[in-house]
Amino acid sequence: MRKIVLDTETTGLDPAKGDRVVEIGCIELINHLPTGEEFHVYINPERNVPTQAYEIHGLSEKFLSGHPIFSAVAETFLAFIGNDPLIIHNAAFDLGFLNVELAACGWPEIPESRAIDTLILAHRKFPGAPVNLDSLCRRFGIDFSTREKHGALLDSHLLAKIYLELIGGHQHDLVWGGENKVVMNKEEETPPTNSDQTSPPSISSVRSPRPHAPRVEELAAHEEMLALLETPLWNQ
Repeated sequence: MRKIVLDTETTGLDPAKGDRVVEIGCIELINHLPTGEEFHVYINPERNVPTQAYEIHGLSEKFLSGHPIFSAVAETFLAFIGNDPLIIHNAAFDLGFLNVELAACGWPEIPESRAIDTLILAHRKFPGAPVNLDSLCRRFGIDFSTREKHGALLDSHLLAKIYLELIGGHQHDLVWGGENKVVMNKEEETPPTNSDQTSPPSISSVRSPRPHAPRVEELAAHEEMLALLETPLWNQ
């Protein structure tokens, strides 16, 4: 149940025209929840950063020039994502850039079959509605007030919460033996079990069953009420 939420920032929209990756952010999910393990790196694109791109992510050419080029981080990046599914919003865009970068330094491409595209999931769930990250955060009540600009790691954290909502969300189960478990509404075939728990906690007290039959005085009051009606339903 390991999955990787992945996002990138780039110098533009088309790697075929020389645009490059400038940031990669990944977070690890186990059973759909973040573990705290992350991969985050800024990348020197070895080219200028157009004004339009800078306005989106705020990463300048001067700032990025002090960071490693893609080939220097490719092996560490591939080791982190392993062979696990990748959760990406608009997977074709991110994988298109990453695969151009990987091919340029001799590494195998990432197949699109590994991607769980949350853009497609959102379109299916909310046809005709806006499905960018900001819109989905508003829909699901996810706080994105710190997102002044796009950022690969920040957006990955937001996307992890969005993905959880898109697949049905989660709820905290009853507490047994002091352990608070999380049960998934969807995609979770078997909830986690506690091997040390052999029986449910004992019940210290049992409440006596309450009587439900009407009392004599209640029956008499009911008859008095019926006498006031012309054709009471109860007498038919």
